[in-house]
Amino acid sequence: MPDKIINIDQIGDVTFRKNKRSKGVSIAIRPMKGVVVNLPYFLSYRIAMSIVEKKRSWILNHLPLIESIENKVTVFTEETLFNTKYRNLLIDKHSKDHILTRITPDSIIIHYPENAEIQNPAVQRIIQATVIKALRIEAKEYLTRRTFQLAEKYQFKYKKVFIKNNKTLWGSCSGQNNINLNLHLMRLPDHLIDYVIIHELCHTVEKNHGPGFWKLMDTLLGNARKFSKELKTYSIQIY
Repeated sequence: MPDKIINIDQIGDVTFRKNKRSKGVSIAIRPMKGVVVNLPYFLSYRIAMSIVEKKRSWILNHLPLIESIENKVTVFTEETLFNTKYRNLLIDKHSKDHILTRITPDSIIIHYPENAEIQNPAVQRIIQATVIKALRIEAKEYLTRRTFQLAEKYQFKYKKVFIKNNKTLWGSCSGQNNINLNLHLMRLPDHLIDYVIIHELCHTVEKNHGPGFWKLMDTLLGNARKFSKELKTYSIQIY
């Protein structure tokens, strides 16, 4: 069963995940993943939400710590070595009084005023926005094509591919078999991009992460969990 995301006042988006192995309700807060509630299949979301409400104070007390970790995002400088699948980031100063940005087939170019501080939040926001724009350009072309290729290869059927700038998920599959892929996948090695796409394609057949899902994944990839473990070494928000 796909995860259910419910927005709760003050807490934000909470992911409710039904798990055959869960004997009770457990609540966890993880950087980049937010609040995740695991619950047994037989338990209703309404009851799980009431338990979350009882733990509201605990959750609110721990969220700032998690947010402080999430806020440790990359600060781009002229020395930053950063690349997407097709482009390298180039940052330097210029004599003009405003920031100039340009995306070429092989570069993301940022020129900022020589009297400005590169760490200035306004400068960082423009750099990040330009990087996101480049990632989106690449993702729309590459991820859409690659999903089609892998679906053809392994004989999966899906409806559409949507590119998202998601803060927590590398990918997801809707109940209607639409594939959602994070544009930040364009920062990953090719084998991990394929792993995420295949992971979501498998969800068109197996809607949960039960034994049937991992058996299907292993049939296609061998030891699929080794890819899952490697993926966890990458972060969406920390470049």
